[in-house]
Amino acid sequence: MTERTLAIIKPDAMAKHAIGDIIQRYEGAGLHPIAMKMTKLSKEDAEGFYAVHRKRPFFHDLCTYMASGPVVVLVLEGDNAITKNRDLMGATDPKKAEAGTIRAVHGASIEANAVHGSDATETAQFEMGYFFPELK
Repeated sequence: MTERTLAIIKPDAMAKHAIGDIIQRYEGAGLHPIAMKMTKLSKEDAEGFYAVHRKRPFFHDLCTYMASGPVVVLVLEGDNAITKNRDLMGATDPKKAEAGTIRAVHGASIEANAVHGSDATETAQFEMGYFFPELK
């Protein structure tokens, strides 16, 4: 089933110049970028995007981190895009991520873990609309 998902290349991966490798991994897995932009999130942008986590203890640190440098935001399209992207990313903690996954290769910590990806259809719809309202 062809579907769409949102991916973000986070500030730590941007600082490591890993954009090309990460996009190549998406494309190699059959996930094609249909929308992409580089941006710098404000703290308010990050707070709006991660609002679902507002009551979690990591919320403020996460938002501060996501606003700390540029990011690349992409909409990926392909068969089972959400699941495929989650598999490519690996576990949230890069130390626990399977070898060869994006987070195992490029992540440094639970927070600085290189990439974000939508975790469900409903989440993907919200997240894609947050950055690419023209795709709705």
